[in-house]
Amino acid sequence: MGQNVPNTVIFTAAVLFLSFSSVSSSFQYNTLVVNTLPSSQIFSSPEPESLTSTVSDSTTSLTVHLSHVDALSSFSDASPSELFNLRLRRDSLRVKSLTTLAAVSTGKNVTKRTPRSPGGFSGAVISGLSQGSGEYFMRLGVGTPATNVYMVLDTGSDVVWLQCSPCKVCYNQSDPMFNPAKSTTFATVPCGSPLCRKLDESSSECVNRGSKTCLYQVSYGDGSFTMGDFSTETLTFHGARVDHVALGCGHDNEGLFVGAAGLLGLGRGGLSFPSQTKNRYNAKFSYCLVDRTSSGSASKPPSTIVFGNDAVQETSVFTTLLTNPKLDTFYYLQLLGISVGGSRVPGVSESQFKLDPTGDGGVIIDSGTSVTRLTRPAYVAFRDAFLLGATRLKRAPSYSLFDTCFDLSGMTTVKVPTVVFHFSGGDVSLPASNYLIPVNSQGRFCFAFAGTMGSLSIIGNIQQQGFRVAYDLVGSRVGFMSGAC
Repeated sequence: MGQNVPNTVIFTAAVLFLSFSSVSSSFQYNTLVVNTLPSSQIFSSPEPESLTSTVSDSTTSLTVHLSHVDALSSFSDASPSELFNLRLRRDSLRVKSLTTLAAVSTGKNVTKRTPRSPGGFSGAVISGLSQGSGEYFMRLGVGTPATNVYMVLDTGSDVVWLQCSPCKVCYNQSDPMFNPAKSTTFATVPCGSPLCRKLDESSSECVNRGSKTCLYQVSYGDGSFTMGDFSTETLTFHGARVDHVALGCGHDNEGLFVGAAGLLGLGRGGLSFPSQTKNRYNAKFSYCLVDRTSSGSASKPPSTIVFGNDAVQETSVFTTLLTNPKLDTFYYLQLLGISVGGSRVPGVSESQFKLDPTGDGGVIIDSGTSVTRLTRPAYVAFRDAFLLGATRLKRAPSYSLFDTCFDLSGMTTVKVPTVVFHFSGGDVSLPASNYLIPVNSQGRFCFAFAGTMGSLSIIGNIQQQGFRVAYDLVGSRVGFMSGAC
């Protein structure tokens, strides 16, 4: 009897090995090139762009490069690992801001007037790791003559605004502050005018307080805010001039907007830049975020943003936008499920991402969030399915918000299970570098997703990297095109 025990153990081990081999062989894999975070800073300063040469006010197509915020001088002494850690902390604040706004279930009480207290074009995008409000910047000119500034691009908000002098309370920005008194095209919006009323449902508040100028305030869930005069001004992009853009001229601005002069709202609301320029650019724009650590080079093209018909390629994989009846700012997508290694994950279903009639739940795509957040049950099922196909990879300790990490030190390439997002209308297959990312220079890589206890899921920009993501507000759709940068 004692001699049979080893045989039983051997038999059981053989069955487990064959079972694992069967599961492993059924998985589909991508190849990940193991590029760790560099040990020292490698960014070069962004080259200055001429925003005023050969400018037209009737162009319908234009392309401008985008650069990484890490290339700005204020971050020259930070190591890539330090920048990455700061980015994750800011990302948490960003998610808090979006989920707070979604929980309020109304867009018009977040952006509002408040009393003052005693064609097409494309632009270069700078990855704004310093911004809790958004991660990518654009270079543009404000006013006439133009004051060149960096503005945060933000699909999670609508109002366009920037810091203006005189400033009661302002944060540090990398460029001189815009002075509306020196611009010949600046004009305040009258209180009670139709444009002023777009800020909220009633214009009586500023009338009752005796103000002749429309006043605005934008508050974010992370505690940041801006307030000042609502106005119209000319914006100059690389090769294009856009007149009479409604924007906030902020005289009291506090929060996480260090570096940029303000924010270019790209949301779905009526005051966003795409909505305001609908007659010229057909409410279409797209961006391609090439690399989280790239400023553009001969080997790596820069990130770009495009407005107008050229922004949308009909060969893209399109999914229909859903509408939140309580909040018109966010871009809601219908996520049906996720596949790992070629098979649908059983524990991930459409019901976990449903946007209900009260405006609760749903999945949004966001330019300013880095790490994709999924409702906790969906994330756990997704993560466990990935681990089942990654058993040959050496595990490493968790890192920050990432609970699933691997030690890939000494490797040049590894095989990792494929990941596919199934949207209504089509499937989007992610490259391996969009879901297994380096977190240090020693070879630790982590599964670039996180769970959330809230009901809102967010598709972040790490997963969007390398795709041209197109927003067609008139067609009510979002498109994904791989390798179109």
